Amino acid sequence: AAQQTVATLRKSPANNKCGDEGRIVIGRILTAEENNNAIYRQFAAGIDNCFSAEPNVVVNTNNNIAHCITQLDKRYGRRKVNLTKTEQQTMMRILLLSLLLASASDVTLAKKKKGPTRAEKKVALKEKAVKMANMKAAGQDQVSMTKEAAELRSYELRKKKRKGLLKRREASLAQVLFPGASPEEYNESEPIPAFVELVESKKTQLPFEYYDLPTCPQPAEKIQKRFRQRRNLGSRLMGHKLQMAPYNFPIKRDKECTPLCVVEVGGKKLRWLRKLVDRQYRVHLTLDQLPVLMRSKELNYAVRGYPVGFKAPPSYTGLKEDEFYLYNHLKFTITYREEPSEFEGVRITGFDVHPVSITHELGESKLDFETNLEASNKKEDFSTCSADNSPVNEPETYLALRSGSTGENMKILYSYEVNWVDSDIPWADRWDVYLVGSPDDEIHYFAIVNSLMIVVFLTGAVATIMIRTLKKDIAGYNEMQTLEEAQEETGWKLVHGDVFRPPQSHPMLLSVLVGTGAQIGSAFFITLLASMMRMLNPIKKGQALTAVIILYVLCGGVGGYVSSRLYKFCDAKSWKKCTVATAIGFPGLIVSMFMVLNIFLAFAGAATAVSFLTIFFVFFLWTCVATPLVFVGSYFGYRAEKIEVPTKTNQIARFVPEVPYYAAPPTSVFIAGLLPFGSVCIELFFIMSALWLHQLYYIMGFLMAVLLILVATCAQVSMVMCYLQLCVEDHRWWWKSFANCASAGLYLFMYALWFLSSKLDLVGLLPVLVYLTYMSMISIAFGLMCGTVGYISCFWFTRKIYSAVKVD
Repeated sequence: AAQQTVATLRKSPANNKCGDEGRIVIGRILTAEENNNAIYRQFAAGIDNCFSAEPNVVVNTNNNIAHCITQLDKRYGRRKVNLTKTEQQTMMRILLLSLLLASASDVTLAKKKKGPTRAEKKVALKEKAVKMANMKAAGQDQVSMTKEAAELRSYELRKKKRKGLLKRREASLAQVLFPGASPEEYNESEPIPAFVELVESKKTQLPFEYYDLPTCPQPAEKIQKRFRQRRNLGSRLMGHKLQMAPYNFPIKRDKECTPLCVVEVGGKKLRWLRKLVDRQYRVHLTLDQLPVLMRSKELNYAVRGYPVGFKAPPSYTGLKEDEFYLYNHLKFTITYREEPSEFEGVRITGFDVHPVSITHELGESKLDFETNLEASNKKEDFSTCSADNSPVNEPETYLALRSGSTGENMKILYSYEVNWVDSDIPWADRWDVYLVGSPDDEIHYFAIVNSLMIVVFLTGAVATIMIRTLKKDIAGYNEMQTLEEAQEETGWKLVHGDVFRPPQSHPMLLSVLVGTGAQIGSAFFITLLASMMRMLNPIKKGQALTAVIILYVLCGGVGGYVSSRLYKFCDAKSWKKCTVATAIGFPGLIVSMFMVLNIFLAFAGAATAVSFLTIFFVFFLWTCVATPLVFVGSYFGYRAEKIEVPTKTNQIARFVPEVPYYAAPPTSVFIAGLLPFGSVCIELFFIMSALWLHQLYYIMGFLMAVLLILVATCAQVSMVMCYLQLCVEDHRWWWKSFANCASAGLYLFMYALWFLSSKLDLVGLLPVLVYLTYMSMISIAFGLMCGTVGYISCFWFTRKIYSAVKVD
């Protein structure tokens, strides 16, 4: 019956006849079944009433479908009646048929209307490009909330609004940045809490909490359950804490200049506040998960957060030294969208602020310092903050951060105003303005292409070695029959009796380093895989760092297994020491560096100073989860069979002749580490900008591609260098294979020093210490991972080539 209905509807025009024909088909079903049943008749009557409720409107929208099904469910779906299996199937057919009828007109129109051809698409894209170019030439900005600016933003960010790995389909930035997130609808006059985040600066890496500043006290009410966010381990280590802002934002309720509180500042606190202004600290607020923006239509820029204040040079003020001013009045503009046909309530689409510095006239009445004045409604005492007098930035009324003429403390009145503006910008496009001016995805494509060129070059070199050189060498070695010919052996076969001789120096240390690198690489790979599968969201505070730490802990079995297998191959006996060193070596180094740095951060009062409870939790993960897993992995590693090699090792080690400069450290180390670092250096710039310049980084697919390219580059470089080393009869490849690729970590640290000197403008010794400490941690982990890839690749390479040679 459904097939007959579809065939009938395709032939007929999309109009209200669909409902009539649907009722005819339903009648056929009832006739074919037991049409005397009263339940059937009532159900059919309900469908008939639903479709004929509005005869002038075609029933083809999702709202009408949902309304129809809801009504049917209320009337007949919840009755407790005893139906046979056949009757239940019939009821289900009728229900599905009603859905089909409701959407049949859309299906008919879609079938009739063909999509544009490729030529038409090219013409449309060209016309749109010309239109956007004309808009930009006419001076149209990209940051305002107008329809034209939104259209231009959407066009500029069109390449970022794509999802999928192979088939890139259109999407909104909300779907790309926050997959699975749904909009919040608010009722009129419903208060929305705003939250304060860290007060940060690009000139220092020492963020502070908002309420460490001399500002209004934190509201006493608790955060509603719908707005609560749990702090993960990463957010605690980064110092992020959810705190309510002292401002009040009822939905669609404009506020004139509203005094908030009066704060008295002097002495050490005043000097610290001047230092914050001098170092360009910015305050960050969020409303409905939207960061506050400062935007200028005239200058066409938008930046997150607002500055604590500003500094005026002597040429501007006429004074002998710089003067510092404080922003104490905030003009909030909140844009929203209402669309009763699509959703109920109000959706927030923008959150802007315009800071003002003004010296308020406090009047002669006695003031209660650091109390909320909004509840007491004392507007009449402040002539500079009233309904008819909105503060503006005027040089004559700037609030200078200095004590009184007699040295008394200065009094600061904080105030704010709110303006709600209706907008046509959809909720899904509200994140567009935050990425205006960010690098285009084509740069990341170019970075990957650059890295792929290195991989292709190395693949050609390895293929030449494996296919041409080795094939010729192996064929020549296998044709040697006589003893005289065997004595004339040269090249890499000559060291077949020593190539698998275990390293004579520090085999335990080498096994621990390789096991640790395998653990780090596994954790990083799984983190990126989870991000690509939308299980993690790197935009959310601390989530990526939490995933890396937890996965590193859970991958302890991998580190223990790899280190134990290699240590067993070296015929070493101190397996307990090797296991313990694998469990505590790298984590102990990182925790020690972090603890020393945390002491300095605590003395400086930085928000990133970690509490004792967080440190205890990290220590618990290390000792009670990671360490047992390392022992479990080591147990299975020592229980496994010893790694087999194709040749026997001679009792006496062969003398190593003088090695050419290109195959001996440190030349080989610097040469080999340069190529792996070069394959990731372009993408590394964006990662560093996200870490230290507070930019957004969310393209985990590109990062996964770069990781795979890095692994391929390390493996191929290591095999080429190992072959060159064996050809000069140097069989000591164990440590060299690890060091060749591990030197990429040294190049990363040198790049960090360049980034510090050219891109960062850090002020003070402690910010530089924080930067260098964290970058040294990252460089060590990066070097261990690359060294592990090089070592394992060389091990596989040597086993492969010597297994193909006949050795007596």
